[in-house]
Amino acid sequence: MKTPWILALGCLLVSCKEKPAPAAATLHATPAAAPSAELTAILAAAPAGEAKAIHVARTTAKPGEEITLSGRIMGNSKPFVEGRAAFILGDPELLTPCNEIPGDSCETPWDCCCDSSEDKKAGIATIQITGADGRVLKEGLEGVGGLAKLATVTVTGKVAEGSSADSLVVNATAIQVK
Repeated sequence: MKTPWILALGCLLVSCKEKPAPAAATLHATPAAAPSAELTAILAAAPAGEAKAIHVARTTAKPGEEITLSGRIMGNSKPFVEGRAAFILGDPELLTPCNEIPGDSCETPWDCCCDSSEDKKAGIATIQITGADGRVLKEGLEGVGGLAKLATVTVTGKVAEGSSADSLVVNATAIQVK
């Protein structure tokens, strides 16, 4: 009757093993398919005007207004929306990725887990690419045109309907990865 205890102990030891660090390939995923013409055009377009910090822009941005933002893809453990052309852009004036904090060995530095929820709320914007029908494109962005977690990005677009100082959403018309 010792067999169940041995199996249980074996399962416990296996499940408590330390997780290995993610491989470099998982940090910078490649797209499954070639990007659409709409997405390619937006990645080829040059942002217009002077970029503003997200925490500044979100207090004055109005739906329908053209805006240019600069930031890094961060602020959430999953900053890319799976299967959709959308991501979270974080404000480096308010948010600090964990890999830039001495002694921090966080496996997901782009989640900015050491920042307060207030700073995260004030320092992020949702960037999305919509089609002619106004809907977010049904294609993932991670790995396309240099878009990756922690990449520095400048975006020009129109503030989406329903956006407010509490939730800034931008329909991108140009995205430049630095």
